[in-house]
Formats: sequence, structure tokens, C-alpha cells
Amino acid sequence: MGRQGKDGYIQIFQQVTRMISMVHDPRQVMEIIVHSLPELLAIDACTIRLLDQASGSFVLGAAAGLSPEYLGRPDVDSRETLGMVASGHPVAMSEVANSPHLSFREAALKEGIESVLTLPIAFQERVIGIMRLLTRNRRSFAEAEIAFAMALAEQVGIAIANGRMFKQLAQQVEFLRELQFISQLVNSTLDLDRVLTTIVELLPRSLQAQGCTIRLLTPKSKELELAASAGLSREYLDRGEVVDEKNTIRALRGEAVAIQDVTADDRVLYHEHMVREGIRSLLAVPIKVMDEVIGIIRILAREPRQFSEAEINFSLAVAEAGGSAITNARTYRKITLLFNQIEEHEHFLANIIDCIRPQLIVIDRQGRVVMANRAFLEASGWQEGEVLGMEYRRLCRSEEGREMCPVDQVLTSGRMASSIHRLDGGDGPRWLERTATPMIDESGEVEFVIEVIRDLTAQRLLEAEQVERSKLEGVVEMAGAVAHEINTPLFAALGTAQILEADLAGTAEEEDIRTVIRNLKSISELTAKMTAMTGYSSRDYVGETRIVSL
Repeated sequence: MGRQGKDGYIQIFQQVTRMISMVHDPRQVMEIIVHSLPELLAIDACTIRLLDQASGSFVLGAAAGLSPEYLGRPDVDSRETLGMVASGHPVAMSEVANSPHLSFREAALKEGIESVLTLPIAFQERVIGIMRLLTRNRRSFAEAEIAFAMALAEQVGIAIANGRMFKQLAQQVEFLRELQFISQLVNSTLDLDRVLTTIVELLPRSLQAQGCTIRLLTPKSKELELAASAGLSREYLDRGEVVDEKNTIRALRGEAVAIQDVTADDRVLYHEHMVREGIRSLLAVPIKVMDEVIGIIRILAREPRQFSEAEINFSLAVAEAGGSAITNARTYRKITLLFNQIEEHEHFLANIIDCIRPQLIVIDRQGRVVMANRAFLEASGWQEGEVLGMEYRRLCRSEEGREMCPVDQVLTSGRMASSIHRLDGGDGPRWLERTATPMIDESGEVEFVIEVIRDLTAQRLLEAEQVERSKLEGVVEMAGAVAHEINTPLFAALGTAQILEADLAGTAEEEDIRTVIRNLKSISELTAKMTAMTGYSSRDYVGETRIVSL
């Protein structure tokens, strides 16, 4: 090999490696290689074909020097070629006329091809394509030429891997946007039908599939029932039960099941219905809530499809978000049904109405609010849409050092609990009594907690006033008793003084004894008032002082 040949090799190799680091589309790298190698290696044509995992055939990636008829032939001897290059080594054929593969031999001879060198394109020890060098004259390739071509084939493998990696990253970013969008929609409503419809319509659109179904387990019988569908015919949906299909069984166990060809897979039962519907691939994922499977989602595609790991993870994430929304909507529907049933029983309804005159909220076992009455909304200042689904701890914030809220006590112990909280504000102190009562399900577990909040402020103030009134009434009674006790010695003293007044008439002490008599009479009048006293009144004075009038 001369200096010019070496320089040419280096120049092409540098150009290829530079492009790999700059572009994300491997086709640009492949185009440079197939158009540069014929002149550099003195060959007539070059092709690069990539292995399609879904069909198992080689798909044209780039080509130069060959007719459209040769490149467009349907049979590209995929199995034979893959078998030759599976070891990772190049396969040279100096005389195409001696090829045992009839279809390839006929097409090559018709194109005028005499010699072929087939090189594997591999990544991480797995063949992902082939590169062929073709000549119209008989040719034996030198080791240096083969080594250089192999080096370029490796670069193609790297370019393809980088392109796939970039595509996967872009797909994951798009999936994150789609997941956020779908999650916001399904969690923005408590209408179960709307939640299900949103999922079956948006999920296949995100995955570029044709149809989607949601089947949910009934809460009591645990039977699998079709809840929603999109993109599928009624004939297909009515084909029969799918609970015995292996893909359904595995999905109900919490696994994701991807089937590339449903027409020949024993994990599917209704092959004829699948064919009539035009379905070729299927992905089944579980719908989980708190590690409990409540149903399955199946995504169906009309072309052979090998679902990627990113697509499977995206479907699982949508199913998880949908599971929470479905549970919330089911709970809301259950509460609504409960109140509809209550309305049919007038007497029971009257008792319930009496109970919910104070503030009332209903919390599920996950600690989220599922119902709030008007009295609570008016007192808290929240809107109903804001409260429903809210974590209870946002409504009852336990301060450090205080016992936990009654609802938390019920969820922990399963027994009714109550507490009284004092709130200090600008209008003075307020007292709230919070009473939480559990609603037990058939298994004996707490399913919901009903909390009633009563304002005890008026009652507390009245009790305080009554205590103060009782104290003053005691004072009144004591004053009457004291007056009664004073009257006996007072009357004796007054009689004695009046006798002395007669004896001291005309003396200097007469005026003094009269003064004593006047004072004793004043005391007598006062005790008479104390004895007749039955109540009191009060009025404000300076600051916090009050004047009491007996």
C-alpha cells in the first residue's frame, strides 16, 4: 500500500469519526462511507443494511453503485447472511456464481457482480447490520483493505448506537412531557369515566399505537371487567373473556408483558380475532395502587412492534398515575352512591342532616379528603375542588408537643377519638371540638373516617359567665346571712342607746348619744337592704374593671 492509500484511509477515517461526534443521524455517516469506499478501494459498489429486530430482515441503510432493482429486491438472504457474519468475522466470496444461496446468486449475476466481501456491523458483541463491498471483476481483498473496512464498519456500529441512544433520550424526554400531561388530566377530575377515557385515548397516541383497553378488577368478586376502550371494534371487544390468557395472568401478577407477534404467540388465545382486527403486537401492563393490582392496560399495534424499555416504563408510569386517579374517582363515586342511597330513607336522612349541621369532612384510609360539607368550606375558606383529594394533615397541622389530630388517632387505633383545640386570634380565643368516627369495611378495617368539628366558643363563654354569676350569687347570699347576724346585736345596741338618751336629757352627753342612735339606725337600714337583696347588675369601668351594683 502506497503513501497515497494510507493518507486516503486516514482522511476517510478521520472524516467518519468527526461526523460521529457531531451528528445524531447515523445515515449521514453511512452515506459518506458508501460513497467514499468505491474510489478508495477500487470497488464498484457498497451497501449498508441494518437488522430490523421486529421482522428479522435487513433494511437498506445506504448504498452506492447499484441499480434500484437490485437494492429493492424483497429477499436479501437475511438468515443466510446473518448466519455467516454471526461470528463477527468478515465473509469473502470471490466468485458469486458459486454461492449456494440461489436468490442472492441470481440477483448478483443479473447486476453483473462478480465478487463480494460481507462485513458484520456489531455493537456490544451483537450484530446489528452488514456492510458489503461489491466488484464487477473478480477480486481478492487484501488484509489491509479488509481491516480498514472492518474499522469503518465498527464506526458505523458506534454511529448507529449513538443515534439510537440520542433517539431514546429524546423519546424519554417526550415521554416525560406526555406523562406529566396525562397525569394532570386524570388527576384533575373525580369522574371515573372521564379518567378512563383520557387514558385509553392519550396512551396509544403517545406510543403511536392503534388501540387501548382498560380492564378493572371488581372490588368484591375480583372479576376482570372491560372498563374503557379506544380504537377497537365492538366485534373484537365482545370476542370473549381474556382472564385465562397468559399475558393477562402475568399482568395481574404485576409484570409488564410485551408480545411482538400476537398471531403466533401462546400467551394470546384469540388469534383469529386479532388477525381480523389487524393487530400484530401487544403490550400489557398492570394498574397498581399501593402495590395492589386493580386492573390491566393493554396497548395494541397494527404493525409488528418490539416495544422498547422506555415505552414499557412510560406505560407503567401512566398506569400508576391512572391507578391513583381511578381509586380517587371510585371512592368519590362510592361516597356519592352512599348519599344517593341515604336519600331513599327519609328518617335516616333526617338523622344524617342533624349530624352534619356542624362542619363535617370524610377522609379515606390514605388520609385524603373525599368529602366536605358546606359548613366546613365556609368556615375554612377553601373551595370544594381544592379540598377534595387534599392530604388531611394540611387541614389539621399538629404542633410540636401536641397530641395528634383525632383522624390520625382513628386511623392508628380504629377507635373513635376527640379533642378540643383553642385558637387565639384578633377577635379573642375560640374553642373547636374535633370528633372523629371510623367507618369499618367488611374486613374490619377502617375504610373512611368522619370528622365533625363543632365551635364551642359560645358555650365556653356562657360557661365562664355562669361561673362568675354563681360566684356573685354566693356573695349575695352571704351578704344576707351577714346582715341577719348583725341585726340581733344591732337592735340591742339601738334599744340601749334610746334608753340612755332619755336618761341623759338636758346634759352635755345628750347630743353624743343622739349621734350614736342616728348611726345605728343607718346601719339598720343598710342591713335591711342586704337582707332584701336578690340580684345584681354590672357595667364597664376603666380598662378591664367592672362595677357591680347590688
